[in-house]
Amino acid sequence: MPKKIPLRQCLGCREMKPKRELIRVVRSPEGEISLDFHGKKPGRGAYLCPQPECLKRIRKSKALERSFSLPIPEEVYDGLEEQMKGGAQDG
Repeated sequence: MPKKIPLRQCLGCREMKPKRELIRVVRSPEGEISLDFHGKKPGRGAYLCPQPECLKRIRKSKALERSFSLPIPEEVYDGLEEQMKGGAQDG
């Protein structure tokens, strides 16, 4: 019997993809929002494709705000964009 691959839905493109192909955006218990490239940070998570288009799409549709039930300032989106660029270079 093959091993089950966990699937998650990207907030941007709404496609179901294997969890390992997606980046986890996490809201920590303290309310801080960041990218979790290893999937181990504590807190509420939402998943996003590593494409900048998906980040633009969730910024426009406010999907992350609905997912985390709190308003998200523009600086957080800018920070996520920078972290995503840095994370893509790290591998």
